[in-house]
Amino acid sequence: MSQTSITDLIHDYADAVVCRDGARWAATWDADGVWDLGGGFKVEGRDAIFDLWKGAMGGFETVIQTVLNGRVEIDEASGRGHGRQYIQEHFEKSKGEFGIMVAYYDDEYVRRGDQWLFASRKLVPLYQGLPDLSGKFLTADSA
Repeated sequence: MSQTSITDLIHDYADAVVCRDGARWAATWDADGVWDLGGGFKVEGRDAIFDLWKGAMGGFETVIQTVLNGRVEIDEASGRGHGRQYIQEHFEKSKGEFGIMVAYYDDEYVRRGDQWLFASRKLVPLYQGLPDLSGKFLTADSA
């Protein structure tokens, strides 16, 4: 059951991005969650994470985030888990620029009551650039 709950959490997060449903997106985070966007940029706490998300989404006309593949490991006794989820985002910025990002999230999950939430998500971009994929790709080791 927990494996299914975490899979639902991951997909609910991505769907909330596509639907621009901030309340549903924020509800995927633990109150003490940490969102690490790389490059030393970390935000702590659900409210601060949500504020950053709202600001970032304001720069996009459209974002389509899809979950590609991943893995999850759970410790039922402790109510904690971790995993890696590969994602792809196609986007149109507010200025009419189009792009794509291929990345993965290194995740930590925590169970609060009967609900699994993100304790942390660290974004590791592997490609960010033009939709024709003509830019430079990184590997997991170099990202």
